[in-house]
Parts: sequence; structure tokens; C-alpha cells
Amino acid sequence: MRFGYSSTCLEHDPGPRHPETPDRLRAIREGLKRKHGVEYVDVDPLSIDTIAAIHDRSYLEDVREFCADGGGSWDPDTSAVEETWDAVRASAGLACWAAERALEGDDGRKTPFSLGRPPGHHAVYDDAMGFCFVNNVAVAAQYAIDEYDVDRVAIIDWDVHHGNGTQDLFYERDDVFFVSLHEKGLYPGTGDVDETGTDTGEGTSMNVPMPAGAHDGDYLEALDGVIAPVLEEYDPGLVLASAGFDAHRHDPISRVRLSTEAYALMTDRLRTLTEDVDAALAFVLEGGYGLEVLADSVALVHETFDGRDPLGPDDPVSDDVAAVLEEVREAHGLE
Repeated sequence: MRFGYSSTCLEHDPGPRHPETPDRLRAIREGLKRKHGVEYVDVDPLSIDTIAAIHDRSYLEDVREFCADGGGSWDPDTSAVEETWDAVRASAGLACWAAERALEGDDGRKTPFSLGRPPGHHAVYDDAMGFCFVNNVAVAAQYAIDEYDVDRVAIIDWDVHHGNGTQDLFYERDDVFFVSLHEKGLYPGTGDVDETGTDTGEGTSMNVPMPAGAHDGDYLEALDGVIAPVLEEYDPGLVLASAGFDAHRHDPISRVRLSTEAYALMTDRLRTLTEDVDAALAFVLEGGYGLEVLADSVALVHETFDGRDPLGPDDPVSDDVAAVLEEVREAHGLE
């Protein structure tokens, strides 16, 4: 894989007890040190004009001024320092770089993965929340549509928290299909099965709220049984993985029970799906707060693209998840 990375993203420091720490990126880099074929690319930070294609400009100006004045607590979860604005622009720029590299396809063996922070999928049109100031993956999707004339983009969000911001930004549109695999009832409390989109976006939001304790086999059944059929019909030109790693069984803030191997399995499924629909594929980092398992999981995504065959799973689909998937099928008209 080719990883987008900027040391500027380390300068956003929300505080010593905050889970979204710069050590997340340091751990990932350390975990990739001895892996074959790792390449890092730094890119220019994104301009406020490009970010404003998806976010309210006056809100962005407020964030810039807030950081220039020294930052502080934007809300109880989301904090900034003076350097945060530069990190926000760098993180958004890395996400757009990932979309650009995927679409230009100059080296199909070098699938792009944006290692930016702060993460983005909770940021809504005119507000920050959940550690997120700018919705990186949404900005990248809009960039692909505007700059590369992509007709349809799919975003698959496997972070354990619902990507409410990404959903909201595209909820009334049919040119972006948003899929979220998340833990039911976890922050921010959105992402019910019946949230499927409105107006021209009706049917282009798919939520799969997993019960606490969901495991590898449950997630793979969701990918194979409900997500793949819908995206094959949607036929996107670009698929963006909103790749959080906090559904891991050893992550400190979730109750889903994925193994490290699950991320290899999901990566393999996602790669197969994009090949089947002839779509470009890129990854954008979201959450993941257990440093060791975050590093191991990202490394396993890389190893999957480097030729490692994923293992398992042996877990049968749980009854609770089977019931959720049936609800999803009914909501989206799947047989």
C-alpha cells in the first residue's frame, strides 16, 4: 500500500487524557516499520475553498479563528490547540490525495491509505463533534465528484461509531451511497436501520447497527449478504473505506468483538467487491484507540494487499445479527 502521512497531523493534541492522541499515528508507523512495500507520501494541506465544497464556510472560519486564539474545548469531546487548524487541513488533504491516487490508478498495487488525524466522520455541515472538525472522507468524495467527474461514490464506514456526519452530508443526494457498520446505541446514537435517505437520496444510506458482542462472522455476513448486493447494483466509480479500528475486541471504548484478523477479512471482501464493480478503492483513517491493536490492524490491511491470505472465520452468524440483517434487507428491498 501507499500511505498518506503528514507530521503536521501529530501537532493536533487534544490533551493527555484524550483517546484521540497523536500516539495513534506513531503506533501505526511503528507497526508498519518491518512490513514489506510500505511507502509514505506527504501532500499539501487542503485549501479552505476545497473544504467549503462540503462544509459551511462561516463554520470553517470559526474553527480557524478558534485555533488561532489558542483553541480549547469546542465541546466536551472535541478539543483544539493552535496547531489543530493546520492538522485539519492536512488530514483533509491526505483524504483527497487517497481518492485522487485511487482514481488515477497509476500503480494498482499501491492502494492508497490516508493516515490523517483528527478523524472526520462525525463532523456535520456546520459543526464539529466526536473528535472531528472536518469530515475528511466526505470532502474526498466531493473532491472526486468535482475534480474527476465521478458519477457515484460509495463510502463504507466500519468504524464502531455511526458516521452521522457523513450520512447527514449526503442524506438527500443520490451521487454518494453511505454504508455504516456500527455498534447499536453507541455514540452518537444515530444509525437506525430505517435511516435510508430522503428526496433523491432515498435508499442511498444503509445502516447496519450491530449488537454488542458481534463478531467476525457477523460482520462478514453483513458485507456479503446486504452490502455487496446493494453496491453492485449502485455501481460506484470510487469506493472510500471510512476505516475505523475501534470495533476490535480489545479497543477500550466499544463492545463489538472483532479480532485483528477481521480487518484482513473485511479488506479482502472490499477489494473483491470493488474489483467486481470495476471501482477505484481508497482508505481513510477514522477511529481506533487501543494503540497496539490499531497498529496491528492497519498492518494487516497492508499485508492483505501485499499478498497475505486472510484466515477464517469459524463463527456462525448470531441470531441477533441475523435479525438485524433481515431488517436491513426489508428496508432496502433485498430478497
